Amino acid sequence: MAGSVPRGRFVWYDLMTTDPDGATEFYSKVTGWSTVPWEGGQAEGGKPYMMWMNGEKAIGGIMTLPEEARQQGAPPHWLAYITTPDTDATVGTAQELGARILVQPTDIPSVGKFGIFQDPQGAVLAAFTPSEVPPGHGDPPRVGEMSWHELATTNHEEAFEFYTTLFGWQKTDAMDMGEMGTYQLYGPESDEAVTYGGIFNKPAEVQWPPHWLYYIRVDDIHAAVDRVKENGGQVLNGPMEVPGGDMIAQCVDPQGAAFALHATSHTSGE
Repeated sequence: MAGSVPRGRFVWYDLMTTDPDGATEFYSKVTGWSTVPWEGGQAEGGKPYMMWMNGEKAIGGIMTLPEEARQQGAPPHWLAYITTPDTDATVGTAQELGARILVQPTDIPSVGKFGIFQDPQGAVLAAFTPSEVPPGHGDPPRVGEMSWHELATTNHEEAFEFYTTLFGWQKTDAMDMGEMGTYQLYGPESDEAVTYGGIFNKPAEVQWPPHWLYYIRVDDIHAAVDRVKENGGQVLNGPMEVPGGDMIAQCVDPQGAAFALHATSHTSGE
């Protein structure tokens, strides 16, 4: 199977939260997602692991933030899984490059192997080798899917070198943000026309540590922002237009996990 696993693709998103029931209700109202239990096992506390469903497509899961993570100061957060043909090798390389390994490579029967690491600047991601056909797809993100993957860090050049070594990502375009520096776009090694997201140096006044932020595609940014506010979330920035005409808003859910919304400038009902 390893030879057919695409390298460096975002394919799964877990929400680690202090209140799975409350978070499920919030995101269902904001994005239209539903949840179904995974038949393969249980999550923290013996409860079933629930999967996020965007229509008929599973896009991720939700679970209680582990007690050990809470004790170490981890807030509720989203965690993305990136495909690699060999999780053991990828996690080993990450450690050699200065990453901290949070979860050693672990097998999930009939699913695959994953490992979780904190990059040298402090942001957290997971490497994943699926045992079957990998989840996700290579098509443009649809409404209800994660459409942009943004890393706010302390050294965007070093961070990019780290991730391109692990996952083969390549630089695509770049934007000059003036005093804020460069916003570096990146995509897969195999397709220069595809962009996964951007990497930039977070402003010094931003108190949050380096982190990944995931953008959920919506068909109407203003209506989605209203739903965030109506259901107990906060809008930190936006809605605002970005180069190219798309609209974004950066938010926090009622439990404290950061996420963002993204509406494209072209046809919205896909």
